[in-house]
Amino acid sequence: MKVASFKSADAASYGIVTDNGVIDAGKRLKDFPTLKSLLAKGKLDELKKLSGDRADYALSAVELLPTIPDPDKIFCIGVNYATHLAESGHPTPPHPMIFTRFANSQVGHGQPMIRPLESERFDFEGEMAVIIGRSGRRVAREAALGHVAGYACYNDGSIRDWQRHTSQFAPGKNFVGTGGFGPWMVTTDELPDISKQTLITRLNGVEVQKAPISDLVFDVPALIAYCSTFTELVPGDVIVTGTTGGVGAYRTPPLWMKGGDVVEVEVTGIGILRNPVKDETPAAATRAA
Repeated sequence: MKVASFKSADAASYGIVTDNGVIDAGKRLKDFPTLKSLLAKGKLDELKKLSGDRADYALSAVELLPTIPDPDKIFCIGVNYATHLAESGHPTPPHPMIFTRFANSQVGHGQPMIRPLESERFDFEGEMAVIIGRSGRRVAREAALGHVAGYACYNDGSIRDWQRHTSQFAPGKNFVGTGGFGPWMVTTDELPDISKQTLITRLNGVEVQKAPISDLVFDVPALIAYCSTFTELVPGDVIVTGTTGGVGAYRTPPLWMKGGDVVEVEVTGIGILRNPVKDETPAAATRAA
């Protein structure tokens, strides 16, 4: 199934994306108003019962939100593809390099990613995201995939100069509206071996990144085992698994995103996350303050 969070003229909800449109699950499953609440109760199978229902909305009639709009935790993994390690000059790390994002740094498919006033160094990072479906602490590698609800595309948009103010990445990864998440989650029954899929990023229609998911330095089971050791993973948590080579920062000259650009992140078997890029204006910054 493709499962999306969205906003309609009626309310924010979530549901199944089909060829005929969107089936509103939040309207039907009153006890589970959000996708995270459904996952928390282990009721993902309830969605399957709705798959034959008539669609409530055309896909074009809803605004897609970040797949999990309200995650408890968002873990992002740095330099986790061999090609990105090579271009950045980093040695292979002995453990996953982890930083966190905040929920308000994310936007959904079709929503603009915002280049903030403070920087022109807005970089793309196409990635694949893992959505946790079952709680776990100290999860063994061999049991890890049993804790996954599904996978989505992610653009870990990075404000490079702020990322490099210190050795801690968080400032450059958490400007409001800089990360894309979506367009939906594809459940694991449709992707039993995510390592066979391919990650592709395009900027204004030009391919700028491409690699098989199998090129991950730390694969999905390894990341779940590691993260669940220092914290409890809970339904709705997101692990963003890292980007491959080709990011703008390591090109000559550097390639930064700017207002008017369109960036796409595709993971085969999942879909295409597409976001326009918008420059923040002083007036918008003043209103936000």
